Amino acid sequence: MPVGVGVLLAVSILVFLGVAHRVLDRMHLTDKQALILLGLMILGSFVDIPIYRNARTISLNVGGGIIPVVMAIWILARADSPRETSRAVLGSIITGGFLYAVSKVFTFEEGHTIIDPVYLFGIMAGIVAYIAGRSRRAAFIGGIIGVLLLDLAHLVEVSIKGLPSTVHIGGGGILDAIVLAGVIAVVLAELFGEVVERVKGGPEGEKDNETRG
Repeated sequence: MPVGVGVLLAVSILVFLGVAHRVLDRMHLTDKQALILLGLMILGSFVDIPIYRNARTISLNVGGGIIPVVMAIWILARADSPRETSRAVLGSIITGGFLYAVSKVFTFEEGHTIIDPVYLFGIMAGIVAYIAGRSRRAAFIGGIIGVLLLDLAHLVEVSIKGLPSTVHIGGGGILDAIVLAGVIAVVLAELFGEVVERVKGGPEGEKDNETRG
């Protein structure tokens, strides 16, 4: 079982048990909505939509390329302020740009790194997205969309160079990276948000921080 699907199943169980209710509430998602989206990501991970076939084969994965964008739009539409929306968009661009820069500066060969490059990029995306986004919603969106932007940048690059290649947008290891990025970004935002909430003396203080962050 792919790591991304495994993590999605684990998160689905937590949502079903009500453990993630507080986090989902802060992201303006109900348990039912979250379970539907998670289920669509899991099922969609096995579905690739062919887009182009010639010297290059391009396909779009439903679970990793379409549903995350739908989730991002859904959450953005319920953002607390235009500033948070801007932060989410900017955070996505910063995260994608950072990942692309790292992919160009360093060479990651399978078997020559301590951790699989896919997981490494997912972890980095989650951390950068949190730093750039700060709030749970902006961090989550920055993480998942940032990874997708890296995938699209790769597609543009091989297209410009005219290189024969197979690109699965949102598929394969990218889905794993997207899931890791989203989960890590939200966990970091939740942990640090909890600290801020305690320092400011309760949920109201944290809510203000969310609006500003």
